[in-house]
Amino acid sequence: MISTLANKRNGITSLLLLCICLCTQTFYGQSIGNSASGVKTIFDDFMKYRHENNVEKALETLSEAANIAESNEDSKLLLDTYHQYARLFLEEGDAETAIFYWDRASILLKDTSYSYGEAFHLYLDAALRFGEGNNFQALKQLEKSRKLSNNRNLTNNILLLEARIYSNIEKYEDAIKNLHALIVNSDDEERAFLATMANLELAKISVVLDDLEEGIIHSKAALELAQKHGYSKEIKVAYEQLSNIYEEKGNYGESLVYTKALAKLKDSVFNIEKAKLDADTADKVRFDHQMTELNKLQAKNEELSESKNRSEITAILTSAFLTIISLLAVSLFRNNQIKLKTNDLLYTKNKELELARDAAVSAMEAKTNFLSTVTHELRTPLYAVTGLTHLLLEENPSEHQKEHLKSLKFSGEYLLNFINDILQINKIDAEKLEPLNIEFKLHKVLDDVVESLQQNANEKKTELILDYDPTIPKKLMGDPIKLSQIFMNLVGNALKFTKNGKVEVIAKMLKKDEDQVKLYFEVRDNGIGISEDQQKNIFESFEQGSIQINREYGGTGLGLTIVKSLLGLFGTTIQLESELGHGSSFYFELDLDYETKEGEEIPFELNVEEFQFKGLHVLVVEDNKINQVITKKMLTKKEITCDIANNGNEAIDLAKSNTYDAILMDIHMPGISGEEATRQIRKFDKNIPIIALTAISLDDSLDSFYEAGCNDVVTKPFKPEVFYQKIGENIFKSKMEGSV
Repeated sequence: MISTLANKRNGITSLLLLCICLCTQTFYGQSIGNSASGVKTIFDDFMKYRHENNVEKALETLSEAANIAESNEDSKLLLDTYHQYARLFLEEGDAETAIFYWDRASILLKDTSYSYGEAFHLYLDAALRFGEGNNFQALKQLEKSRKLSNNRNLTNNILLLEARIYSNIEKYEDAIKNLHALIVNSDDEERAFLATMANLELAKISVVLDDLEEGIIHSKAALELAQKHGYSKEIKVAYEQLSNIYEEKGNYGESLVYTKALAKLKDSVFNIEKAKLDADTADKVRFDHQMTELNKLQAKNEELSESKNRSEITAILTSAFLTIISLLAVSLFRNNQIKLKTNDLLYTKNKELELARDAAVSAMEAKTNFLSTVTHELRTPLYAVTGLTHLLLEENPSEHQKEHLKSLKFSGEYLLNFINDILQINKIDAEKLEPLNIEFKLHKVLDDVVESLQQNANEKKTELILDYDPTIPKKLMGDPIKLSQIFMNLVGNALKFTKNGKVEVIAKMLKKDEDQVKLYFEVRDNGIGISEDQQKNIFESFEQGSIQINREYGGTGLGLTIVKSLLGLFGTTIQLESELGHGSSFYFELDLDYETKEGEEIPFELNVEEFQFKGLHVLVVEDNKINQVITKKMLTKKEITCDIANNGNEAIDLAKSNTYDAILMDIHMPGISGEEATRQIRKFDKNIPIIALTAISLDDSLDSFYEAGCNDVVTKPFKPEVFYQKIGENIFKSKMEGSV
């Protein structure tokens, strides 16, 4: 509707402008009250009448401001006037007229450099979109408006509209935050009015949140301000709110008091006549402004025709000139009608596309939240499956039982990898991932990847080789976790499709500057290769080249998608060279900062076999009973004793009153979370190793775990060897580092 009305108004405006340009003489109205102080007084009066809901007087003051602007050719003043017209009609529920003035302002903005005007224009656009129900589009326009101007009054009005939008989409905390800021605002122009509106909105939210007492407090505060300053419309709203709230509380006596006051206000002859007068005035102003330019032209034509001192030639030329103008006007009108029909069609299609886009965004958000919930919830029962399977395998089962248990273990690990892949893709789609920038050793990262996949290579009778350039600086700055994920996927993918062959992991230094290096990485294999057609889609989600490949080799088809997305976080892209039957090569370049000062390194790394677990005493913080049993049994296997805390509060109390070698902290628990419990423990114990055991969800961040004070993180369900490795590293390494 906005686009259609805008085009109609643009058509009329274009016709008027053409006629004016063709006229040979320019004329202006007599200048009236052109001083800056006079204009400010006019707008102050307008604001007062607007707050008092005196639409007639408000329109008269704006008409006076418009005359001054046109007389002085002051485009900024005229723009401000049009904006106030639009806001006034929008507040009165006349969106069509509001759009008419908004469009007139749009034309002026094209040729006027006026940041405040642009900001207010975006604010009005947001209000129009909010009226249409496009909440998120309205929020975007408000954000643009806020960046263009720091005008205090406009900022406060943005806060109010933003609060209404937040309330509409049920973000009540954000809305309440904005409204409380408006209650104590120091606005020079609308302090009391904004506080009144904020109290009315807070009363509405309080009713929705079933806090009726709070609703009464804010409604009465709004009523007091409105009565003090004569805000008639807001008085009516406050009466209605108080009547409804008291009725809902069952206090019918108080409800009747405000109902009678409301009825008296509505039945007032003054209000009835005022409403009729305001409506007549609004219609008159709208009509007058739409006909202003045509009246000017008519007056000029009458002036020419009344002149008796013109020569006959001048009269003929004038007639011919006016005939040409009429023909041009008719032609322009016909063209404009065609344009309007075309624009109506375009607007309809744009509206359909916007609806389709909004539906797609909603569907994407729903899918993201669903996948996040599902992957998180699957980890808890899967922890029981993998943990119990490991424990049963450790208890010397019979051969036929061992075979079944190994199959169960394989299925659990396969399912775990699948869940991890989905969670990773989900985080990337939701833009929840950001690369770290910490010191790490690249050689160790690649060496760990190769070592962890060596067993897979042996099963495939494939040689797995690391070709590492020794000139690469030992200490680099970056994200070792995401780099490890990239190479785990690339090398794992290469091994999957290579039998009796060779897989090479290559790391070379291309360039070294003062504090940065450019590195080249490649994972090369001589496996089955990828055809040219399959290469086009190989990096898309769930793509594995063909159904036959999926059936023969298995997997989710997410590995290369994850690699591509993670490299995108580093600002680089993955490249592929492959030939069917002759292997594949995945390669990319990466810029990394490096530590220029190489300090002396003290070797204190231990293997799992060297860890002396016997005699250790740890605290297990876990609310799930099954997980408690499994974790305790896994610790008992290594002769580690433990205490169990069912929640964060118990963990804090036990940590204060006992001495532990480490704390295994679940993150998601009822009451206070594992993060908060860790922060509390760190207040009185800075040194004890705390290892987070968590089924990481979409909103979880490893950074937040470390910031809370965790030394390490193990994701559920975990592999037993990883579990023991993390415990050993954090207990024994911290002791060795302390002794050194």
